[in-house]
Amino acid sequence: MNTFIQDDFLLNNETAYELYHEYAKNLPIIDYHNHLVPDDILNDKNYQNLTEIWLSGDHYKWRAMRANGIDEYYITGDASDYEKFLAWAKTVPQTLGNPLYHWTHLELKRYFDIDQLLSEETAKDIWEEANAKLQSPKWSVRQLLKKDRVEFVGTTDDPVDSLSSHQALQGIEGLQVSPSFRPDTGLNIQQDGFMDWLKKLEDAVGYSINDYSQFIKALQERVDFFDELGCRSSDHGINEMFFAEATEQEVENIFKKRLNNEKLSDHEVEQYKTYTLIQLGKMYHEKGWIMQLHMGPKRNNNSRMFEQLGPDSGFDSINDTKLAKPLGSLMDSLERKQKLPKTVLYSLNPNDYPILASMAGNFQGDGIRGKIQFGTAWWFNDTIDGMENQMKTLANIGLISNFVGMLTDSRSFLSFSRHEYFRRILCRLFGSWVEQGLVPNDRQLLKQYIQNICYYNAKEYFSL
Repeated sequence: MNTFIQDDFLLNNETAYELYHEYAKNLPIIDYHNHLVPDDILNDKNYQNLTEIWLSGDHYKWRAMRANGIDEYYITGDASDYEKFLAWAKTVPQTLGNPLYHWTHLELKRYFDIDQLLSEETAKDIWEEANAKLQSPKWSVRQLLKKDRVEFVGTTDDPVDSLSSHQALQGIEGLQVSPSFRPDTGLNIQQDGFMDWLKKLEDAVGYSINDYSQFIKALQERVDFFDELGCRSSDHGINEMFFAEATEQEVENIFKKRLNNEKLSDHEVEQYKTYTLIQLGKMYHEKGWIMQLHMGPKRNNNSRMFEQLGPDSGFDSINDTKLAKPLGSLMDSLERKQKLPKTVLYSLNPNDYPILASMAGNFQGDGIRGKIQFGTAWWFNDTIDGMENQMKTLANIGLISNFVGMLTDSRSFLSFSRHEYFRRILCRLFGSWVEQGLVPNDRQLLKQYIQNICYYNAKEYFSL
């Protein structure tokens, strides 16, 4: 037995301890952006073992295992589930300083009440104990969500998805599962998969799409359909921010060129993407949705492994392209028409944090608290230092009081413990400010900040 995950975990001062345990610990969870599979919630799935619930699809862990010299056979290959788990257990002791070490033991403690440190020596006992519990109805997907007091789950869904699971999930007591509109393939007109995706869009709306106006009509119909099923936000993955002005006729010509399999220039691609995102932004504004922009990854860097395993396999990294000018121009284009929706700005590059925090301040208004959000630390920044850096930047330049807080951005039903991780880091930060005399030790004021950031701001912002 170890004493690692204790009540004072990450809470390095008395004020932080009190703030967390009195104000943050027991709040419900609103997880407005994740990659959970709605079918698993609908079917109330029981996972068979730790590998299935922990390692399948988790490229965070895959990257660490590769860095530790584990052969791909034991990561994404044909090794047995136990062999893959054992490979992860061998890697965990090498992850000190990486949030994976904290997340691993926090999840073992919170979901399985296992206090042992995971290693090659303890792997067998932990495997058997956790797997025995996973077979119980008490560890089904919905029970895990109930245990974590999860009130809202915003999944990530393509406009061509049928949303049949979401339709069936309507009315589940105590839990709202809503789709989020992710039209990335429809914006990436230059990519090989665009034409196949367009055919799926035609199937979804029931008619042929022969020009750009029909394309926008089809997207509007899918936005309407998503809205009927409780959609609260869109989400856009943007590797490099873009902005190139275009007329409707120019975009119509670009679209027809693509239908005819003619090669598009980089400028034409940017014109199409800009014009289309602006049209979508107007739709989001009319629906009262939030537009989330996840900017700055450099994806699929390892071409050999991309050809072998495909995307989202752990070969993405931080990008360093220009952001401020195209982002400001995009937002201003919508603002000039008074059609800028509530927007959350994320960047994978922490060098962009002051840009996003200051950019958000340019477009606040309409009587909405924190209409434009500088979003939480994301992906490679999902660390103690990364979260503190994001929150300090927001506090320095904007109003952290209006911050909508944490999301998991995860495919795992065990990742909701990351909300606890975030809340402890938040209380640690505010506690340190109190201890240093930087903010008053006014408990009513601090309670308001902590509870709003952990829960109430998101509840209001997403109109839940």
